[in-house]
Amino acid sequence: MFALKARLRDAEKAKSLMVEKGLIDNSFRSKKDSKHIYFPLKEKAFVKGFEIVEIDFEKNNKPVAMDLKSLLKGKLSEEYFERLKSSYDVIGSIAILEIDEELRGKEKVIAEALLESNTTIKTVLRKDAAHRTEFRTQKMKFLAGIDTRETVHKENNVLLKLDVENVYFSPRLSTERKRISEQVKPGEDILVMFSGCSPYPCVLSKITEAKGIVGIEINPAGHKYGLENVKMNKIKNVELINGDVRLEVPKMNKKFDRIIMPLPKEAQDFLDVAFQAAMKGTRIHFYQFLHEDNFGEAEKKAKEEALKYGFKFKYLDLVKCGQHSPRVYRICLDFEVQ
Repeated sequence: MFALKARLRDAEKAKSLMVEKGLIDNSFRSKKDSKHIYFPLKEKAFVKGFEIVEIDFEKNNKPVAMDLKSLLKGKLSEEYFERLKSSYDVIGSIAILEIDEELRGKEKVIAEALLESNTTIKTVLRKDAAHRTEFRTQKMKFLAGIDTRETVHKENNVLLKLDVENVYFSPRLSTERKRISEQVKPGEDILVMFSGCSPYPCVLSKITEAKGIVGIEINPAGHKYGLENVKMNKIKNVELINGDVRLEVPKMNKKFDRIIMPLPKEAQDFLDVAFQAAMKGTRIHFYQFLHEDNFGEAEKKAKEEALKYGFKFKYLDLVKCGQHSPRVYRICLDFEVQ
């Protein structure tokens, strides 16, 4: 059958494009090799920047999430259908939608269709406001199913309990967390800044042979769930701190082999803190939201900050790990301190 072939680093971009066009055939399982991922297509189609090939896929016997446009064909007028955002997030048993103002009158129809489509989804919520406060939390409106905000999400063989309204968490970073874990060498000491409910610490602990992992999170709710998740996954090499990284990192007086900075909107304001905990050979994963014409800004900022601390900057990679808005991506700059 027809498949879209994408480099692993472009997987999120490719998937977003296909979901928007309603092209993915969820009745088959995607395939991977060492460099590429292959998505099964409902029909042969042209997707700019990607190659279409023919390969065999295995049937997918598990319940799968469908894009909303496929679910709602015939249930909305053509006008509403065109305005509908087709993608949504599933965290554990909770589906989270984005519905524009002009479609709010149809939100119950949309939510019920989603609830009926997948037995693993028990609750449907709608984002009711942008991320607010330094905790990056987001108000949600209940639409259908069981009225709750708490769930347990599984990724990379790790269970993560959280309240989706009071703790920031992105299931779309599952592939990115695995990508980082595959780079970790045995015996590393790792610092995770802005660790939330501890998805990075837990995944890194389960998948790698890191010596120790320190996670720092300012949100008390995120920290509380992080402690629960460390205990639930029977993890022994993770230390979690509830506090401001700007205050907590200097207190530790410790250098790390690897530093992860998953705070795309403000991470550049904490590069100085990261370099305080770095040494020659430290690898830093620096996240940003950037327009595709401005990806070089991340490298420029990291280089400037490295010089202030007497370090040299060695570029390793720049990876797109999600689309924020048209032509604006969440990127991760991987670099080494020298």
